[in-house]
This record gives sequence, C-alpha cells and structure tokens, in this order.
Amino acid sequence: MKYSVLTLFPEFFEGLKQFSIIKRAIEDGYIDIETINIRDFSKNKHHKVDDYPYGGGPGMLMQVEPIRDAIASCKTDRSHVVYLSPQGRVLDQNKLKELATYDHLILLNGHYEGIDARALRYVDEEISIGDYVLTGGEIASMVLIDGTSRMINGVLSSEESYSNESHYNHLLEHPQYTRPQTFEGMEVPAVLLSGDHAKVAHYNKVEALRATLMKRPDLLSENKLTTEELKIIKSLKEESKRGGNHGHY
Repeated sequence: MKYSVLTLFPEFFEGLKQFSIIKRAIEDGYIDIETINIRDFSKNKHHKVDDYPYGGGPGMLMQVEPIRDAIASCKTDRSHVVYLSPQGRVLDQNKLKELATYDHLILLNGHYEGIDARALRYVDEEISIGDYVLTGGEIASMVLIDGTSRMINGVLSSEESYSNESHYNHLLEHPQYTRPQTFEGMEVPAVLLSGDHAKVAHYNKVEALRATLMKRPDLLSENKLTTEELKIIKSLKEESKRGGNHGHY
C-alpha cells in the first residue's frame, strides 16, 4: 500500500514514520508513506495557498488550483483520493477494511476554514474521524494510516493480531490478563489457566458479548449475530435481571 499525504505540514508525519509497527512496515516494504507539500504547487512567489472566501466569513480557504495540481502529481488509475473532512462519513472498522484493499490512497489534508468547494471534484470520498472539528486533517490522516496499515497482509505477525480486536467482528474485545495471577485480591479467571482451548474460546466469546452488551449495545445488530451469539446474549440479559455477574470482580 502506498500513501500519498497532501499537506501544508509534511514534518507532521515524520514522527509517525518512526512509530514501531508503521516503521517496521515501511522498512519491510509493506507500506510506503510519501508527503507532498501543497505549497509546492502554488504559483504565488510566497507559496501562498489560501485566500479570503467569497461572500465573506471568518478565516481563509485553501485554493482549488494547488490542490488540483498536488493530486495530479501523484494520482494514477489505481489511486483513491480521500479528503479528511468533518463533513465526511464517520470512519469505522468496516471502512478501514475497505480502504485497506486499495493499492494507493491519496490523503488530502485541509486547513484554515477548509478548501474551495470546487476541489471536491478531484476527491473520491470525504471521511471524518468523528463528529468534532480539528485544526487540520493531519491527525485524521494518521488515524486512517494506522488503522488501515495494520490490516495489510504481513504488517502484523498474524491475522489473529487484529481479527480478535474490538470492532473487527462487530464485538468489543474480551478482557485479557497477564501476570501476576493475583492482584489486590483480584484473580485471573480460572478457565484461562485450565489449558482447555475449547473452554477458553467459549469463555472469551461470552465475555466479548458481555462487554459489548454493557458498553456498546448499539453494535449488537441481530442480522450480524450467529444463533449461538443470540442465545448467549439472551442468557446474559436474564443473568443481569437476576442481578448476576456484571464483571469479574
């Protein structure tokens, strides 16, 4: 996967390239991150890329021509252009999985009050990382790069490294434990020490469903759940009504 990041602040991404998994993925050739400074495409002698909006209003807008030319400088027939925008579709795990299938993502980062609306004709889709406003698109681009790159074959040690994580399969991840076995009176669940892989797998499934039911019930869409999962959820709800287990402690 190649990422072409169009930004006014290329140095923003130098730290990302040194991050453990991202750094290793770059070194091993699984991903490539290039930064392209939109100012390089300004025809202004001071490399100015913004101007006042027509009709008035606060702040400045990024101009359409440098954006168009920056996209054209790296776009191929296999490219997918994403504008990181508070007006875009909110990013979720399914969208990350979809984006991870592209060979080349071009990430356009807005700044100031945004971009000239005419620049959107050069964009394939707008994506937001949440219903709030950031100073620019750079942090959102980092989130997208991190989230997609970890699903590219070879970046992580095995598919299991991400397939059991929260949100990957419509459930939150089950609770996990490490040493010490006892901490301030809290014990690691005995089943996890049993060595019985089938029992451990079932236990983890139940606890993943429990966590999702307690924290993010909106994720439990019936059309995504198996018959077994629906039975477990029914049992957990009945247990809750009886005042049963709401956690391990």
